[in-house]
Amino acid sequence: MTLRLHDTATRDVRDFVPLEAGRAGIYVCGLTVQSEPHVGHVRSAVNFDVLRRWLTASGYDVTFIRNVTDIDDKILAKGEAQGRPWFEIAYLMGRELDRALDAINVLPPTYEPAATGHVPEILELIGQLVTRGHAYPAADGSGDVYFDVRSWPAYGELTRQKVDDMEPAEDADPRGKRDPRDFALWKGWKKALEPETAAWPSPYGPGRPGWHIECSAMAARYLGPAFDIHGGGVDLRFPHHENELAQSRAAGQQFASYWLHNAWITTAGEKMSKSLGNSLLIPQVLKRVRGIELRYYVVAAHYRSHVEFSFEALDDAAAAFRRIESFLDRAGRPVVGQAEASGLPEAFADAMNDDLGTPAAVAVIHDQVRDGNRRLAAGESAEATAASVLAMLDVLGLDPADPAWAVGGASGDAKLSAAVDALVAGLLEERSAARADKDWARADAIRDRIAAAGILVEDTPEGPSWSLAEGGA
Repeated sequence: MTLRLHDTATRDVRDFVPLEAGRAGIYVCGLTVQSEPHVGHVRSAVNFDVLRRWLTASGYDVTFIRNVTDIDDKILAKGEAQGRPWFEIAYLMGRELDRALDAINVLPPTYEPAATGHVPEILELIGQLVTRGHAYPAADGSGDVYFDVRSWPAYGELTRQKVDDMEPAEDADPRGKRDPRDFALWKGWKKALEPETAAWPSPYGPGRPGWHIECSAMAARYLGPAFDIHGGGVDLRFPHHENELAQSRAAGQQFASYWLHNAWITTAGEKMSKSLGNSLLIPQVLKRVRGIELRYYVVAAHYRSHVEFSFEALDDAAAAFRRIESFLDRAGRPVVGQAEASGLPEAFADAMNDDLGTPAAVAVIHDQVRDGNRRLAAGESAEATAASVLAMLDVLGLDPADPAWAVGGASGDAKLSAAVDALVAGLLEERSAARADKDWARADAIRDRIAAAGILVEDTPEGPSWSLAEGGA
């Protein structure tokens, strides 16, 4: 059976034909690490983790790249607002992201490149574009370098737009641009506004990379000039992915063969985001449900369908997954290894091969659970059915026997986490009261008591927050 994918670039469902037999290269745009990850953030990671697992189960050797944007206007602004170095913000939020993805059993990427670690490759790519006549240094002395959209006739091919219909690129002062739609490849250092640590030497003067060029350079570095699948959230189609495609092909690369985009998780019909104030941070959600239940909630929806988040729907999903676990407990939970696509029910494989049809795949799981329960009620063995259910769950990253779900591992114990959080919150309230009374000795003693338990406390504008120290209990 051939995997069919809904390619955003062609608008067609296409059979997946890899560039190299038996191998698949995937590049997924990761997060800009400027705030704590919420449910909307992790959806893309889960969706493309399922794609990776399905390709692996289907016999492909998968190289999976998911980048981190660790230098950006928003990160610099956050550091300025908090009086902290921008790289501290990026580092701490990157750790928060790692914890969130671990909590829902998202496999680590083959490589996870960060933008700041690839400035030489970025400058090399910019140089190629300048040499080919597709980029130019701004004439206003700003040190900016822009991609010349008029120089690339195919610009707009991914989203099927004409240049004249596009909004101006709002990534830099337009006075240095030949066309308002030209976008920044390199941003000159604003000495009066930006820290010296946010600038790297370049032929165009000190500065830092533009957002779009980062991904093009990192994709080429780890997957070469041509690779199979590029993925990300639907909000990245324009301008981010459109610009990636243009600059990479203008530099002479084939770039991605397939483009896949997951839809949003919304609240009140709007994209979940920090700016809307409606975000649901992962640690908060995991006080209500386990990590495996949150992952099931995300997986049960098709990656291209918009999901309106509600706690009622989340609770329903958790209850549905617990019914699966209950059957496995009663059937004895046979141990299964890594699933092979050939050993999976045909209906499940058909669903997954139909543009990763996880809703239909999950329905197959529940059908088998019902059949297994009937067997158990009749006094028959359901071991084979349980093995089949576990094999399907394994493909979706939902096998309860996976060591990643062990206490202290990916999900942790939700009740234990809630209890610890309540205890630490109580101590932090005592510390805040002591600070309000200017009883610094008592406040410091409470902080030392918390630190002795292997817990780090960070004072933020929103109040104190805590996390486990490296090697903490």
